[in-house]
Amino acid sequence: MPQNEYIEESIRRHGRRFDHDERKRKKEARKVHKDAAFAQKVHGLKAKLYNKKRHAEKIQMKKTIKMHDEKNAKQKTDDAVPEGAVPAYLLDREGQQRAKVLSNMLKQKRREKAGKWDVPLPRVRGIAEDEMFKVVRTGKSKSKSWKRMVTKPTFVGDGFTRKPPKYERFIRPMALRYKKANVTHPELKATFQLPIIGVKKNPQSPMYTQLGVLTKGTIVEVNVAELGLVTTGGKVLWGKYAQITNNPENDGCINALLLV
Repeated sequence: MPQNEYIEESIRRHGRRFDHDERKRKKEARKVHKDAAFAQKVHGLKAKLYNKKRHAEKIQMKKTIKMHDEKNAKQKTDDAVPEGAVPAYLLDREGQQRAKVLSNMLKQKRREKAGKWDVPLPRVRGIAEDEMFKVVRTGKSKSKSWKRMVTKPTFVGDGFTRKPPKYERFIRPMALRYKKANVTHPELKATFQLPIIGVKKNPQSPMYTQLGVLTKGTIVEVNVAELGLVTTGGKVLWGKYAQITNNPENDGCINALLLV
C-alpha cells in the first residue's frame, strides 16, 4: 500500500462514522455561504483568478441546464407535410419531433472517458522520493545537500543541453538514460524495438514526468513510422503512446505495450 493512502485503508477496514452522510450534506450546504464570504473578502490577483474560475463554472452550469431543457424539447421537422391524406383536425398542426439530445451528463462521461487511457496497468506501486533520489552532498565540507541524483532510468531528448554541473539540481546519470523501448503490438502479437520520442505521463508525479523518469506504468510516446500504421484518413502515423509494463531498473531494458 502506498504510504499516502492510510485514510482509504482505514475506511476499508473500519468504515466511516455513523453521521458521515449528514455531516457531508451540511458541509455542502454551508459551502455556498463560505464561497460568497470568500468572494466578498478576496482582492487583488487572487480575486481575478477566483472570478475567472467562477465565470467558467457558471458558463458550464448554464450549458448543463440548457442541455437538460433541450433533452425533451420539440423541434419542427424538415418534411412537415406528411404523406397521404391528413384528417381535418390535424391540418393546423406542424410536423414535430422530439429532439434526441444527449444530456450533458452523458457528454461529460464521454469526455472523461476520452481523457482517460484504457491502459494495461491502471494501478502501480507508489515510489517514495528516498527511493527515487539520492542526496548528493556538495561544498568544501560537504555541508550542502540541495542536489539530487535520479536512481531510476530516464529518457533525455536529443536536443537536451545540460546545465553547468555547479548549478544542476537533478542529475540524470548517462548510464541510466534510455533511447529505445521493446514495444509489443497487442493485435499483431509482435514486438519491435522503437525509438522513444518523449515521456507523456509518469503516474508517480508530474515532476517525474518533467524529468523523464521511466518507471512501471509510465506512458511514453514512441516512433511507429517503421510499422507503417495509417489512420482512417490514409495518413501515416508517426508517434503513438505505449505503457511500460516492466521495471526497467531491474531488467536493464524497457518493455512496453502499444495503446491501440
